[in-house]
Amino acid sequence: MSSSPLGILLVDDHVMVRAGLRALIEREPGLSVVGETGDATAAVRLAVELRADVVLMDLRPTDSEGGPDAETDGAAVTRRLVAAVPRVNVVMLSSHSTGSKVVRAIEAGARGYVLKESPPEELFRAIRTAASGGIGLAPEAARLLVGQAAAPAQMVSDREIEVIRLLARGLTNRAIASALFLTEATVKTHLVHVYRKLGTGNRAGAVSEAVRRGLVELG
Repeated sequence: MSSSPLGILLVDDHVMVRAGLRALIEREPGLSVVGETGDATAAVRLAVELRADVVLMDLRPTDSEGGPDAETDGAAVTRRLVAAVPRVNVVMLSSHSTGSKVVRAIEAGARGYVLKESPPEELFRAIRTAASGGIGLAPEAARLLVGQAAAPAQMVSDREIEVIRLLARGLTNRAIASALFLTEATVKTHLVHVYRKLGTGNRAGAVSEAVRRGLVELG
């Protein structure tokens, strides 16, 4: 008697992307799409309700309930998902990536990372590997991860990335402190660490280098 197919929840804010993924997955034996959404908050709810085995998570989902400043980075949403549904396995999907993004996804609890231009076989392999308790990385993602591990630069923390994002929006230290519920002194300390880790000496340089490394995105 064959086992039940793996239930897949699709999380991507592009309807056409979800339609393409659904068509691919539904044709693959042993896999089945149990739901889909483009919204981060809905993803957490659906993962609980549908008891999905694997969540295919877009790198930048939207969040209709989180307000204009909601954290919708795929790694942050993955962290929320894993906290709410510890049994779920998240595989991150990205149209482009860097070593730092792969690292952040894995640190957040993702069990796989696949580029959207990868062959379907790599996606299916990542899904099955993640569902079986392994780490399913597409070859390019694995290469980026190894390269990041070998890089001499220090890792920028999640809190420091939050500070950089607010820097990129032009906020002052006082405004950043208010937004993150920190003291101005703590913000200044974070900036000192950011400048050292990114090898820059000012706010503009830190934002520019963070964008170059793929730590933050403008716009």
